[in-house]
Amino acid sequence: MVIDDFDVRILGFTGVVDSVDDLLSDLDGLSGNDDSVVQLLDADGIAGKKHVLHAVNQSILAFDRGDNFANDLGVEVCLRCSAQRQISKAFRLLGLKKGKMNLCAILINGNNKIIDYLNDKFERNDDVLLPVSSNLINIFDLMPEECNSYAYEDIVIDRISKLAVDY
Repeated sequence: MVIDDFDVRILGFTGVVDSVDDLLSDLDGLSGNDDSVVQLLDADGIAGKKHVLHAVNQSILAFDRGDNFANDLGVEVCLRCSAQRQISKAFRLLGLKKGKMNLCAILINGNNKIIDYLNDKFERNDDVLLPVSSNLINIFDLMPEECNSYAYEDIVIDRISKLAVDY
């Protein structure tokens, strides 16, 4: 998918993260260009691909307008996906952790070497990007009235949109 001249790919994986630092270092070495962004998130906090696409779009627009919360587009994507303004809280909610994980890989202008690396290291599974109500209720502190009236993905997208309004 292309958003504002950015090639965006969203992929789901399952596997074991042996070392967060080593994984990020390996990915950084594969990126190949300055406008490439790879952001790995805990897929247990993802409400669907539309959730991630909205967060990426809002991140790109924020950088275009100069009202981004972070200095790095990948960090901005994490903030928006988590519907947070504080980087530490966003990474606590959706960041990588050592051990078995469901992963959401967000590639912006990423190359095939990155995808090949992720496919070799983890098992491809886009089903991890589907909403799991119990996870989303806990992560996003969703209210029963909201959950009974709206789709989880729509609630999270609304929270992302409110970041700019409530700022």
